[in-house]
Amino acid sequence: MLKQIEGSHGVSEAVALCRPEVICAYPITPQTHIVEDLGALVKSGKLKNCEYINVESEFAALSVGIGSSAAGARTYTATASQGMLFMAEAVYNASGLGLPIVMTVGNRSIGAPINIWNDQSDSMSMRDAGWIQLFVEDNQQAVDIHIQAFKIAEALSLPVMVCMDGFILTHAIEGIDVPDQKQVDKFLPSFVPRQILDPENPISIGAMVGPEAFTEVRYLAHQKQKEALKLIPKINEDFKQIFGRDSGGLISTFNVDDADTVIVTLGSVIGTIQEALDEQDENIGALTIRSFRPFPLEAIRSALKNVKRVVVFEKCFAVGIGGIVANNVRMALSGANIEVYEVIGGLGGRPITRKSLHKLFKDAVKDNLEVVTFLDLKKDVVERELKREKELIQSGSVAENVLRDGGVVSAAKTT
Repeated sequence: MLKQIEGSHGVSEAVALCRPEVICAYPITPQTHIVEDLGALVKSGKLKNCEYINVESEFAALSVGIGSSAAGARTYTATASQGMLFMAEAVYNASGLGLPIVMTVGNRSIGAPINIWNDQSDSMSMRDAGWIQLFVEDNQQAVDIHIQAFKIAEALSLPVMVCMDGFILTHAIEGIDVPDQKQVDKFLPSFVPRQILDPENPISIGAMVGPEAFTEVRYLAHQKQKEALKLIPKINEDFKQIFGRDSGGLISTFNVDDADTVIVTLGSVIGTIQEALDEQDENIGALTIRSFRPFPLEAIRSALKNVKRVVVFEKCFAVGIGGIVANNVRMALSGANIEVYEVIGGLGGRPITRKSLHKLFKDAVKDNLEVVTFLDLKKDVVERELKREKELIQSGSVAENVLRDGGVVSAAKTT
């Protein structure tokens, strides 16, 4: 059914259609509307046979989810930003125990400095925790991928993060085709756990593993991720047969076959990039990564094998080295004679404008980019702060100084 609704409410309806048995909830912007809506669905009786558990923290949310999943319940939770960091220990435990929990991440920057706007630093901070990480481009995909996520998680007995850009998607109101219950039931079977805590048949989940077995256990976790590279496209094909839409898979491409230059990204920014590409005459294509973990090395290598240069546009970076996604793309293109540039943009919610993208495209095709480029960086503000730190022992807070120098706030005179 086509509905004009907020992205968060579309996600909550999709999750409810998957018949979760336990929802562990702690609010943090921008995912709060999702768990609020699910709470209302449980309370009203529209979502039946589901226990909605309010907890005291994000760490508790996933810890309770670990317990409920181990007990054999289809389990869901959601988080964002600092909440992801607070539950970090449990994030690793959930994947290490092989528990098929589904979690929405409403992508938001990590502080300090405090920032509630969108970038992808929260999901990237947990990229090596052993979860499958699926990024969505729009709210229709957000609905569809959550339904696929439960099937992927339960087929592999691995947890899945569905990552959607905070505010840009979570709070955007648009037309979404929300499936009906019969369609979802046909696609998603009842949950049959691979491991379960049962008093009638007692086992251990979470046993101590020493040096004699730890390598093999970790290798098997890696092997499951490799299996997911085949399973994710297959489940997307199954989804297409029932719902008539291509929403999943490992990657998607736009005008790549004949392009000399390709922009690689993940998440909702592809919409802006495609609009900007439509407005210019350069021979540029685009590739969106839908599955960041497992990382689709072969699919990316095959799609980009004939291009001259790749520009990886990402909304996060590793301080001290540069682009996170770009390093993975370089691995995929190892041995190929393809130049890879990194462009960091949209940090902390900074607007990514078509004007800036047009300049980026023109520079890219001329190979006039630095290896790591920060889009719309205010270099004069940066240089002033570096000069201040060099001249003054007590130069003050970087964040406060940058705000003052940039004219964002008025304050006492700075040197």
